[in-house]
Amino acid sequence: MRFVWACALCLAAAGCMVGPDYKRPAASTPAVFKELGDWKPSHPADAMDRGAWWSVYHDADLDRLERMVAVSNQTVKSFEAQYRSAVALVAEARASLFPVVQAGPGVTRSGRGLSGPATQYTVSGTVSWVPDIWGRMRRQVESSVANTQLNAADLAGATLSAQATLAADYFDLRAEDALMQLLSETVRAYQQSLSITQNQYRAGTSSSAAYVTALAQLQSTQAELVGVGVQRQQYEHAIAVLTGHPPAELTLAPGRLASEVPVLPPGLPSALLERRPDVASAERAMQQENALIGVQIAAYYPNITLSTLGEFAGTPLSQLFTVGSEIWQVAASGSETLFNGGFRTAAVAEARAVYDSSVASYRGTVLTAFQQVEDDLSSLRILEAQAKAEAIAVSSTRRAVDVTLNEYRAGTVAYTSVITEQTLLLSDQQSALSIQQNRLLASVSLIEALGGGWTTADLPTRGDIVDTFTPLAP
Repeated sequence: MRFVWACALCLAAAGCMVGPDYKRPAASTPAVFKELGDWKPSHPADAMDRGAWWSVYHDADLDRLERMVAVSNQTVKSFEAQYRSAVALVAEARASLFPVVQAGPGVTRSGRGLSGPATQYTVSGTVSWVPDIWGRMRRQVESSVANTQLNAADLAGATLSAQATLAADYFDLRAEDALMQLLSETVRAYQQSLSITQNQYRAGTSSSAAYVTALAQLQSTQAELVGVGVQRQQYEHAIAVLTGHPPAELTLAPGRLASEVPVLPPGLPSALLERRPDVASAERAMQQENALIGVQIAAYYPNITLSTLGEFAGTPLSQLFTVGSEIWQVAASGSETLFNGGFRTAAVAEARAVYDSSVASYRGTVLTAFQQVEDDLSSLRILEAQAKAEAIAVSSTRRAVDVTLNEYRAGTVAYTSVITEQTLLLSDQQSALSIQQNRLLASVSLIEALGGGWTTADLPTRGDIVDTFTPLAP
Protein backbone atom coordinates (compact mmCIF):
# COMPACT_ATOMS: atom_id res chain seq x y z
CA MET A 1 0.00 0.00 0.00
CA ARG A 2 2.89 2.34 0.70
CA PHE A 3 4.12 1.75 -2.83
CA VAL A 4 0.65 2.41 -4.23
CA TRP A 5 0.37 5.67 -2.29
CA ALA A 6 3.83 6.70 -3.43
CA CYS A 7 2.84 6.02 -7.05
CA ALA A 8 -0.35 8.02 -6.64
CA LEU A 9 1.57 10.97 -5.20
CA CYS A 10 4.05 10.91 -8.05
CA LEU A 11 1.27 10.71 -10.64
CA ALA A 12 -0.33 13.77 -9.11
CA ALA A 13 2.98 15.62 -9.27
CA ALA A 14 3.68 14.44 -12.82
CA GLY A 15 1.13 16.78 -14.32
CA CYS A 16 3.70 19.55 -14.81
CA MET A 17 6.18 19.86 -17.69
CA VAL A 18 9.08 22.26 -17.61
CA GLY A 19 10.28 24.00 -20.76
CA PRO A 20 8.45 26.22 -23.27
CA ASP A 21 5.18 25.11 -24.85
CA TYR A 22 5.32 25.17 -28.64
CA LYS A 23 3.76 27.94 -30.69
CA ARG A 24 4.44 28.25 -34.40
CA PRO A 25 6.51 31.40 -35.05
CA ALA A 26 5.16 33.88 -37.55
CA ALA A 27 6.57 33.94 -41.07
CA SER A 28 6.50 36.79 -43.55
CA THR A 29 3.47 36.12 -45.78
CA PRO A 30 2.33 38.48 -48.58
CA ALA A 31 -1.37 39.13 -49.07
CA VAL A 32 -1.31 38.14 -52.77
CA PHE A 33 1.13 36.82 -55.34
CA LYS A 34 2.75 39.71 -57.23
CA GLU A 35 2.91 37.85 -60.53
CA LEU A 36 -0.83 37.26 -60.69
CA GLY A 37 -1.85 40.84 -61.41
CA ASP A 38 -4.62 40.83 -63.98
CA TRP A 39 -3.37 37.59 -65.53
CA LYS A 40 -5.74 34.65 -65.22
CA PRO A 41 -4.95 30.99 -65.94
CA SER A 42 -6.23 30.09 -69.42
CA HIS A 43 -7.13 26.56 -68.31
CA PRO A 44 -7.87 26.57 -64.55
CA ALA A 45 -8.10 23.20 -62.84
CA ASP A 46 -10.35 23.84 -59.85
CA ALA A 47 -11.79 20.33 -60.04
CA MET A 48 -8.44 18.57 -59.84
CA ASP A 49 -8.59 15.30 -57.93
CA ARG A 50 -6.54 15.74 -54.75
CA GLY A 51 -3.53 13.51 -54.79
CA ALA A 52 -3.65 12.55 -58.48
CA TRP A 53 -2.63 16.04 -59.58
CA TRP A 54 -1.31 14.77 -62.93
CA SER A 55 -4.88 13.95 -63.98
CA VAL A 56 -5.25 17.57 -65.19
CA TYR A 57 -3.17 16.64 -68.24
CA HIS A 58 -5.62 13.92 -69.35
CA ASP A 59 -2.85 11.58 -70.50
CA ALA A 60 -3.41 7.86 -69.90
CA ASP A 61 0.29 6.97 -70.27
CA LEU A 62 1.33 9.65 -67.78
CA ASP A 63 -1.35 8.50 -65.35
CA ARG A 64 -0.16 4.89 -65.54
CA LEU A 65 3.46 5.85 -64.95
CA GLU A 66 2.75 8.26 -62.09
CA ARG A 67 0.86 5.64 -60.11
CA MET A 68 3.99 3.46 -60.07
CA VAL A 69 6.06 6.08 -58.24
CA ALA A 70 4.55 5.70 -54.77
CA VAL A 71 4.75 1.91 -55.08
CA SER A 72 8.07 1.21 -56.76
CA ASN A 73 10.32 4.29 -56.61
CA GLN A 74 13.34 3.38 -54.49
CA THR A 75 13.88 6.88 -53.10
CA VAL A 76 10.27 6.96 -51.91
CA LYS A 77 10.73 3.52 -50.36
CA SER A 78 13.75 4.80 -48.45
CA PHE A 79 11.78 7.73 -47.02
CA GLU A 80 8.92 5.39 -46.14
CA ALA A 81 11.32 3.19 -44.15
CA GLN A 82 12.64 6.29 -42.35
CA TYR A 83 9.06 7.15 -41.40
CA ARG A 84 8.47 3.68 -39.95
CA SER A 85 11.71 4.02 -38.00
CA ALA A 86 10.51 7.34 -36.56
CA VAL A 87 7.21 5.72 -35.49
CA ALA A 88 9.17 3.03 -33.64
CA LEU A 89 11.27 5.71 -31.90
CA VAL A 90 8.05 7.27 -30.55
CA ALA A 91 7.14 3.91 -29.04
CA GLU A 92 10.59 3.68 -27.48
CA ALA A 93 10.22 7.14 -25.96
CA ARG A 94 6.73 6.37 -24.62
CA ALA A 95 7.99 3.18 -23.01
CA SER A 96 9.90 5.32 -20.49
CA LEU A 97 6.58 6.58 -19.09
CA PHE A 98 5.54 3.13 -17.85
CA PRO A 99 6.83 0.94 -15.02
CA VAL A 100 9.20 -1.90 -15.81
CA VAL A 101 7.89 -5.23 -14.54
CA GLN A 102 10.18 -8.25 -14.37
CA ALA A 103 9.64 -11.78 -13.11
CA GLY A 104 11.96 -14.73 -12.78
CA PRO A 105 11.73 -18.23 -11.31
CA GLY A 106 14.86 -20.00 -10.09
CA VAL A 107 16.03 -23.29 -8.64
CA THR A 108 19.29 -23.91 -6.72
CA ARG A 109 20.75 -27.32 -5.90
CA SER A 110 23.42 -27.21 -3.18
CA GLY A 111 25.04 -29.38 -0.55
CA ARG A 112 27.33 -29.07 2.48
CA GLY A 113 29.40 -31.79 4.16
CA LEU A 114 27.44 -34.84 5.28
CA SER A 115 24.09 -33.04 5.39
CA GLY A 116 23.34 -34.04 1.80
CA PRO A 117 22.12 -31.97 -1.10
CA ALA A 118 19.15 -29.58 -0.83
CA THR A 119 17.05 -27.86 -3.44
CA GLN A 120 15.73 -24.31 -3.03
CA TYR A 121 13.06 -22.84 -5.26
CA THR A 122 12.49 -19.12 -5.80
CA VAL A 123 9.92 -17.00 -7.64
CA SER A 124 10.63 -13.29 -7.69
CA GLY A 125 9.14 -10.20 -9.27
CA THR A 126 10.23 -6.58 -9.39
CA VAL A 127 8.53 -3.36 -10.38
CA SER A 128 10.54 -0.20 -10.96
CA TRP A 129 9.34 3.17 -12.15
CA VAL A 130 10.87 6.56 -12.75
CA PRO A 131 7.88 8.92 -12.58
CA ASP A 132 8.00 11.75 -15.10
CA ILE A 133 7.47 14.46 -12.51
CA TRP A 134 9.15 17.26 -14.46
CA GLY A 135 7.95 16.21 -17.90
CA ARG A 136 11.35 15.24 -19.31
CA MET A 137 10.09 12.01 -20.88
CA ARG A 138 6.87 13.59 -22.09
CA ARG A 139 8.88 16.31 -23.80
CA GLN A 140 10.95 13.58 -25.40
CA VAL A 141 7.77 11.92 -26.64
CA GLU A 142 6.55 15.27 -27.96
CA SER A 143 9.85 15.71 -29.81
CA SER A 144 9.67 12.17 -31.22
CA VAL A 145 6.08 12.68 -32.41
CA ALA A 146 7.08 15.91 -34.16
CA ASN A 147 10.05 14.10 -35.72
CA THR A 148 7.70 11.38 -36.99
CA GLN A 149 5.43 13.99 -38.56
CA LEU A 150 8.55 15.59 -40.04
CA ASN A 151 9.43 12.23 -41.61
CA ALA A 152 5.87 11.89 -42.92
CA ALA A 153 6.17 15.32 -44.55
CA ASP A 154 9.57 14.37 -46.01
CA LEU A 155 8.00 11.20 -47.42
CA ALA A 156 5.24 13.26 -49.04
CA GLY A 157 7.84 15.70 -50.37
CA ALA A 158 9.98 12.93 -51.82
CA THR A 159 6.93 11.37 -53.47
CA LEU A 160 5.83 14.70 -54.93
CA SER A 161 9.35 15.45 -56.15
CA ALA A 162 9.66 12.06 -57.86
CA GLN A 163 6.23 12.46 -59.45
CA ALA A 164 7.04 15.97 -60.69
CA THR A 165 10.40 14.81 -62.07
CA LEU A 166 8.67 11.96 -63.89
CA ALA A 167 6.09 14.36 -65.36
CA ALA A 168 8.87 16.69 -66.53
CA ASP A 169 10.81 13.81 -68.10
CA TYR A 170 7.61 12.56 -69.73
CA PHE A 171 6.87 15.92 -71.35
CA ASP A 172 10.51 16.21 -72.42
CA LEU A 173 10.17 12.79 -74.05
CA ARG A 174 6.95 13.81 -75.79
CA ALA A 175 8.69 16.99 -76.96
CA GLU A 176 11.34 14.80 -78.56
CA ASP A 177 8.54 12.82 -80.23
CA ALA A 178 7.05 16.08 -81.52
CA LEU A 179 10.46 17.23 -82.75
CA MET A 180 10.92 13.90 -84.52
CA GLN A 181 7.55 14.33 -86.22
CA LEU A 182 8.38 17.93 -87.18
CA LEU A 183 11.74 16.94 -88.68
CA SER A 184 10.12 14.02 -90.54
CA GLU A 185 7.58 16.38 -92.10
CA THR A 186 10.38 18.82 -92.92
CA VAL A 187 12.40 16.05 -94.60
CA ARG A 188 9.40 15.22 -96.79
CA ALA A 189 9.02 18.90 -97.70
CA TYR A 190 12.71 19.18 -98.54
CA GLN A 191 12.48 16.04 -100.69
CA GLN A 192 9.74 17.72 -102.71
CA SER A 193 11.90 20.84 -103.04
CA LEU A 194 14.80 18.65 -104.16
CA SER A 195 12.58 17.11 -106.86
CA ILE A 196 11.64 20.58 -108.08
CA THR A 197 15.27 21.68 -108.38
CA GLN A 198 16.18 18.40 -110.07
CA ASN A 199 13.40 18.79 -112.64
CA GLN A 200 14.34 22.40 -113.34
CA TYR A 201 17.99 21.46 -113.72
CA ARG A 202 17.07 18.76 -116.22
CA ALA A 203 14.88 21.26 -118.08
CA GLY A 204 17.79 23.68 -118.23
CA THR A 205 16.01 26.42 -116.33
CA SER A 206 18.20 26.11 -113.22
CA SER A 207 21.84 25.53 -112.41
CA SER A 208 23.28 22.51 -110.67
CA ALA A 209 24.08 24.73 -107.67
CA ALA A 210 20.39 24.83 -106.70
CA TYR A 211 20.16 21.03 -106.82
CA VAL A 212 23.34 20.57 -104.76
CA THR A 213 22.16 23.13 -102.18
CA ALA A 214 18.76 21.46 -101.84
CA LEU A 215 20.43 18.05 -101.47
CA ALA A 216 22.77 19.34 -98.74
CA GLN A 217 19.82 20.88 -96.88
CA LEU A 218 17.92 17.59 -97.05
CA GLN A 219 20.84 15.49 -95.84
CA SER A 220 21.57 17.88 -92.96
CA THR A 221 17.98 17.67 -91.76
CA GLN A 222 17.99 13.88 -92.06
CA ALA A 223 21.09 13.75 -89.85
CA GLU A 224 19.37 16.01 -87.28
CA LEU A 225 16.38 13.66 -87.32
CA VAL A 226 18.59 10.68 -86.50
CA GLY A 227 20.12 12.52 -83.54
CA VAL A 228 16.76 13.14 -81.89
CA GLY A 229 16.59 9.51 -80.77
CA VAL A 230 19.59 9.86 -78.43
CA GLN A 231 17.92 12.32 -76.06
CA ARG A 232 14.59 10.52 -76.26
CA GLN A 233 16.10 7.25 -75.09
CA GLN A 234 17.72 8.96 -72.13
CA TYR A 235 14.37 10.38 -71.03
CA GLU A 236 12.80 6.94 -71.40
CA HIS A 237 15.54 5.40 -69.25
CA ALA A 238 15.06 8.07 -66.59
CA ILE A 239 11.32 7.39 -66.49
CA ALA A 240 11.97 3.68 -66.05
CA VAL A 241 14.21 4.29 -63.04
CA LEU A 242 11.70 6.71 -61.48
CA THR A 243 9.03 4.03 -61.69
CA GLY A 244 11.31 1.44 -60.12
CA HIS A 245 12.13 -0.55 -63.27
CA PRO A 246 15.35 -1.34 -65.11
CA PRO A 247 15.52 0.68 -68.36
CA ALA A 248 15.31 -2.54 -70.39
CA GLU A 249 11.84 -3.28 -69.00
CA LEU A 250 10.12 -0.06 -70.09
CA THR A 251 9.38 1.03 -73.64
CA LEU A 252 7.11 3.95 -74.46
CA ALA A 253 5.60 4.21 -77.92
CA PRO A 254 5.81 7.63 -79.61
CA GLY A 255 2.99 9.96 -78.64
CA ARG A 256 1.83 13.52 -79.01
CA LEU A 257 2.83 16.47 -76.88
CA ALA A 258 -0.08 18.02 -74.97
CA SER A 259 -1.45 21.06 -76.75
CA GLU A 260 -3.18 22.57 -73.71
CA VAL A 261 -1.37 23.76 -70.60
CA PRO A 262 -3.52 23.43 -67.47
CA VAL A 263 -2.64 25.76 -64.62
CA LEU A 264 -3.65 25.38 -61.00
CA PRO A 265 -5.12 28.52 -59.44
CA PRO A 266 -2.47 29.48 -56.88
CA GLY A 267 -4.95 30.71 -54.25
CA LEU A 268 -3.75 32.79 -51.30
CA PRO A 269 -0.05 32.84 -50.37
CA SER A 270 -0.87 31.86 -46.78
CA ALA A 271 -2.21 28.52 -48.07
CA LEU A 272 1.36 27.49 -48.92
CA LEU A 273 2.02 27.08 -45.19
CA GLU A 274 -0.46 24.19 -45.21
CA ARG A 275 0.02 22.81 -48.73
CA ARG A 276 3.76 22.27 -49.10
CA PRO A 277 5.43 19.20 -47.57
CA ASP A 278 8.79 20.96 -47.19
CA VAL A 279 7.18 23.82 -45.26
CA ALA A 280 5.35 21.33 -43.04
CA SER A 281 8.61 19.44 -42.47
CA ALA A 282 10.42 22.63 -41.43
CA GLU A 283 7.55 23.55 -39.11
CA ARG A 284 7.56 20.11 -37.45
CA ALA A 285 11.33 20.44 -36.97
CA MET A 286 10.68 23.56 -34.89
CA GLN A 287 8.35 21.71 -32.53
CA GLN A 288 10.85 18.87 -32.28
CA GLU A 289 13.63 21.22 -31.21
CA ASN A 290 11.31 23.23 -28.94
CA ALA A 291 10.42 20.07 -27.00
CA LEU A 292 14.10 19.19 -26.62
CA ILE A 293 14.59 22.46 -24.74
CA GLY A 294 12.20 21.10 -22.12
CA VAL A 295 14.16 17.83 -22.01
CA GLN A 296 17.34 19.73 -21.15
CA ILE A 297 15.64 22.00 -18.60
CA ALA A 298 14.11 18.98 -16.84
CA ALA A 299 17.62 17.69 -16.21
CA TYR A 300 18.05 20.48 -13.63
CA TYR A 301 15.57 18.71 -11.35
CA PRO A 302 16.16 15.57 -9.27
CA ASN A 303 15.41 12.08 -10.57
CA ILE A 304 13.14 9.94 -8.39
CA THR A 305 12.95 6.16 -8.72
CA LEU A 306 10.32 3.94 -7.09
CA SER A 307 10.81 0.18 -6.88
CA THR A 308 9.31 -2.84 -5.19
CA LEU A 309 10.47 -6.43 -4.84
CA GLY A 310 8.43 -9.51 -4.06
CA GLU A 311 9.89 -13.00 -3.74
CA PHE A 312 8.99 -16.47 -2.52
CA ALA A 313 11.92 -18.69 -1.56
CA GLY A 314 11.94 -22.07 0.14
CA THR A 315 11.89 -25.83 -0.04
CA PRO A 316 10.15 -28.12 -0.79
CA LEU A 317 8.30 -26.82 -3.86
CA SER A 318 4.91 -27.51 -2.24
CA GLN A 319 5.74 -25.01 0.53
CA LEU A 320 6.99 -22.27 -1.79
CA PHE A 321 3.92 -20.03 -1.82
CA THR A 322 3.43 -19.70 1.94
CA VAL A 323 3.62 -16.70 4.26
CA GLY A 324 6.83 -17.94 5.78
CA SER A 325 8.53 -18.02 2.37
CA GLU A 326 7.58 -14.46 1.43
CA ILE A 327 10.17 -11.72 1.04
CA TRP A 328 9.22 -8.15 0.06
CA GLN A 329 10.84 -4.76 -0.28
CA VAL A 330 9.66 -1.26 -1.17
CA ALA A 331 12.20 1.44 -1.99
CA ALA A 332 12.32 5.03 -3.16
CA SER A 333 15.46 6.90 -4.15
CA GLY A 334 16.41 10.22 -5.61
CA SER A 335 19.47 11.77 -7.17
CA GLU A 336 20.48 15.33 -7.96
CA THR A 337 23.61 16.67 -9.62
CA LEU A 338 25.21 19.31 -7.42
CA PHE A 339 28.04 20.38 -9.71
CA ASN A 340 28.91 19.58 -13.32
CA GLY A 341 31.01 22.53 -14.39
CA GLY A 342 28.18 24.38 -16.19
CA PHE A 343 27.38 21.42 -18.46
CA ARG A 344 23.61 21.66 -17.93
CA THR A 345 23.49 25.41 -18.59
CA ALA A 346 25.46 24.92 -21.79
CA ALA A 347 23.15 22.07 -22.89
CA VAL A 348 20.05 24.29 -22.45
CA ALA A 349 21.76 27.13 -24.34
CA GLU A 350 22.64 24.72 -27.14
CA ALA A 351 19.05 23.46 -27.34
CA ARG A 352 17.74 27.03 -27.58
CA ALA A 353 20.26 27.87 -30.30
CA VAL A 354 19.27 24.78 -32.31
CA TYR A 355 15.62 25.82 -31.98
CA ASP A 356 16.44 29.36 -33.18
CA SER A 357 18.23 27.81 -36.15
CA SER A 358 15.15 25.73 -37.00
CA VAL A 359 13.01 28.90 -36.86
CA ALA A 360 15.31 30.63 -39.34
CA SER A 361 15.28 27.53 -41.56
CA TYR A 362 11.47 27.46 -41.46
CA ARG A 363 11.16 31.11 -42.43
CA GLY A 364 13.71 30.61 -45.21
CA THR A 365 11.75 27.62 -46.52
CA VAL A 366 8.57 29.72 -46.59
CA LEU A 367 10.31 32.52 -48.51
CA THR A 368 11.71 30.00 -51.00
CA ALA A 369 8.21 28.59 -51.49
CA PHE A 370 6.85 32.04 -52.36
CA GLN A 371 9.76 32.61 -54.75
CA GLN A 372 9.13 29.34 -56.58
CA VAL A 373 5.45 30.11 -57.07
CA GLU A 374 6.21 33.64 -58.27
CA ASP A 375 8.87 32.29 -60.67
CA ASP A 376 6.49 29.71 -62.14
CA LEU A 377 3.63 32.20 -62.45
CA SER A 378 5.86 34.67 -64.29
CA SER A 379 7.19 31.90 -66.54
CA LEU A 380 3.69 30.77 -67.47
CA ARG A 381 2.52 34.34 -68.09
CA ILE A 382 5.49 35.26 -70.26
CA LEU A 383 5.61 31.94 -72.12
CA GLU A 384 1.91 32.17 -72.94
CA ALA A 385 2.48 35.57 -74.55
CA GLN A 386 5.58 34.26 -76.33
CA ALA A 387 3.64 31.26 -77.65
CA LYS A 388 1.04 33.54 -79.22
CA ALA A 389 3.72 35.67 -80.86
CA GLU A 390 5.62 32.62 -82.11
CA ALA A 391 2.45 31.11 -83.57
CA ILE A 392 2.00 34.27 -85.63
CA ALA A 393 5.63 34.09 -86.76
CA VAL A 394 5.26 30.44 -87.85
CA SER A 395 2.14 31.27 -89.83
CA SER A 396 3.84 34.20 -91.57
CA THR A 397 7.00 32.24 -92.34
CA ARG A 398 5.00 29.35 -93.77
CA ARG A 399 3.29 31.75 -96.19
CA ALA A 400 6.68 33.22 -97.09
CA VAL A 401 8.00 29.74 -97.95
CA ASP A 402 5.04 29.08 -100.25
CA VAL A 403 5.44 32.45 -101.99
CA THR A 404 9.20 32.13 -102.42
CA LEU A 405 8.94 28.56 -103.74
CA ASN A 406 6.37 29.66 -106.34
CA GLU A 407 8.63 32.54 -107.36
CA TYR A 408 11.52 30.09 -107.77
CA ARG A 409 9.40 27.91 -110.00
CA ALA A 410 8.60 30.99 -112.08
CA GLY A 411 12.32 31.76 -112.28
CA THR A 412 12.08 35.17 -110.62
CA VAL A 413 14.24 34.39 -107.55
CA ALA A 414 17.26 32.20 -106.87
CA TYR A 415 16.93 29.01 -104.85
CA THR A 416 18.94 30.57 -102.02
CA SER A 417 15.84 32.61 -101.20
CA VAL A 418 13.86 29.41 -100.79
CA ILE A 419 16.56 27.93 -98.57
CA THR A 420 16.53 31.05 -96.40
CA GLU A 421 12.77 30.95 -95.85
CA GLN A 422 12.67 27.20 -95.27
CA THR A 423 15.47 27.43 -92.69
CA LEU A 424 13.62 30.28 -90.96
CA LEU A 425 10.38 28.25 -90.92
CA LEU A 426 12.06 25.23 -89.34
CA SER A 427 13.71 27.47 -86.74
CA ASP A 428 10.37 29.10 -85.89
CA GLN A 429 8.62 25.75 -85.66
CA GLN A 430 11.33 24.42 -83.34
CA SER A 431 11.03 27.55 -81.21
CA ALA A 432 7.27 27.12 -80.98
CA LEU A 433 7.75 23.51 -79.93
CA SER A 434 10.33 24.51 -77.33
CA ILE A 435 8.00 27.16 -75.92
CA GLN A 436 5.17 24.63 -75.60
CA GLN A 437 7.56 22.22 -73.90
CA ASN A 438 8.67 24.93 -71.45
CA ARG A 439 5.07 25.89 -70.72
CA LEU A 440 4.24 22.32 -69.74
CA LEU A 441 7.36 22.08 -67.59
CA ALA A 442 6.46 25.37 -65.88
CA SER A 443 2.96 24.03 -65.28
CA VAL A 444 4.36 20.93 -63.58
CA SER A 445 6.74 23.08 -61.57
CA LEU A 446 3.88 25.32 -60.41
CA ILE A 447 1.80 22.34 -59.32
CA GLU A 448 4.80 21.01 -57.38
CA ALA A 449 5.40 24.46 -55.85
CA LEU A 450 1.76 24.52 -54.69
CA GLY A 451 2.08 21.14 -53.00
CA GLY A 452 0.45 18.96 -55.66
CA GLY A 453 -2.83 18.68 -53.77
CA TRP A 454 -1.13 17.71 -50.48
CA THR A 455 -2.09 19.43 -47.22
CA THR A 456 -0.99 19.23 -43.59
CA ALA A 457 -4.26 17.40 -42.90
CA ASP A 458 -2.56 14.41 -44.53
CA LEU A 459 0.04 14.27 -41.75
CA PRO A 460 -0.49 11.49 -39.19
CA THR A 461 -1.84 12.77 -35.88
CA ARG A 462 -0.26 12.04 -32.51
CA GLY A 463 -2.97 9.43 -31.95
CA ASP A 464 -2.21 7.74 -35.27
CA ILE A 465 1.45 7.52 -34.34
CA VAL A 466 1.20 6.32 -30.72
CA ASP A 467 -1.52 3.77 -31.52
CA THR A 468 0.87 1.92 -33.79
CA PHE A 469 2.52 0.35 -30.76
CA THR A 470 0.56 -0.41 -27.56
CA PRO A 471 2.23 -0.08 -24.13
CA LEU A 472 1.12 -3.61 -23.23
CA ALA A 473 3.25 -5.17 -25.94
CA PRO A 474 6.54 -6.73 -24.73
